[in-house]
Parts: sequence; structure tokens; C-alpha cells
Amino acid sequence: MGYDRMASVAPSSTAAGRTAKLASRYAERPYFIEFRARYALSYGHTYVVFGRMNSAGQAISREVAGLHPKSDSPVPYVLGHFMPVPAETGWSDGDLEEQYRAASWRVMLTKSEYDEVVAKIRKLQARAGLWQASVYNCNAFTGDIARSMGYKVPSRYLRPQQFVTQLRELNTGSKTVAQND
Repeated sequence: MGYDRMASVAPSSTAAGRTAKLASRYAERPYFIEFRARYALSYGHTYVVFGRMNSAGQAISREVAGLHPKSDSPVPYVLGHFMPVPAETGWSDGDLEEQYRAASWRVMLTKSEYDEVVAKIRKLQARAGLWQASVYNCNAFTGDIARSMGYKVPSRYLRPQQFVTQLRELNTGSKTVAQND
């Protein structure tokens, strides 16, 4: 599938020109998926945020999908480094707080592309019942989403920030792409 890998907008000569260009971009591709990594007390977390943008490029709806132990207790997290533990695949504390964001890569989508990606995410969520740090972790889950979109995926053993940064670099060829349009 030919997903738009556009992660930045060419600069225009005026603010009005830039605003018009952004509005046009979001009108053509108003949906997005953003691969994210965030800081945490441990080595961090990798997940996706997906939804719809308005003409100014602000999210008007968004969901989160990411694999993590199914508990607020640190015990399953620690045990998950030795054996599989029950997992959940939605939002976790800190996912939508900007001060914890370590890396991100946003891909703009058409309605049909978005619907296809969301269907793939739902299938992954339905079958991802276990988390184990060295076998199936948040990077592996997020990588499965990226792979389903036709992207190259780095090693699941990287730290989350490195994982998302390398995911972006592998698929855009750029080490300096702006991530927060």
C-alpha cells in the first residue's frame, strides 16, 4: 500500500502561504498515525496515537494503542522480564503527556488508508494478550503495526526512543525530519 510518508512541509515564503498549504494538506489527508516513544521510570514505552486532524493540523480525535503489562503495579512489569504476563493494548499513563515524549514520527493518511490501518490495529489488539520484555514487547507490537503498513522495522530490542527514531530513518531516509507538524 502506498502510504504517504510525508513528515514535513516545504517552507513557504509567507505565513499565509504556509497556513494555506497546511490546510490543503490536512484536507487531502486528514487522518494520521503517529509512532511514539516516551520516557518512563524504566527504559520507556513505544506506542501509536492515531486519529483525525482539523484543517489547522490539530488532533480532533485520537486513540492510543500500545502493548504493556495489564496492571498499575510494578510486579507484572518485573515478572515480564522472565515470563509472559497478561497485557493490555490501549493507553497507559503518560502516553498523551507532551513532556514525556522522547521521539515521534507522524504519517498522514486518507480515509481509506486510515480505515485499513485501524482494522489492522484492532486485529493486533485482539490477539496480543501477553507481554514479555524479551519476546513480545511494546516495540514488537508497534513494529507489527508499522510492518502491516509496509514499513521497514528496526530491532525490537532497542530502547523505545531509538526504536522510533530508527523506524523514521529507515522509512524516510532522513535523520532531521521535523516530527511535530
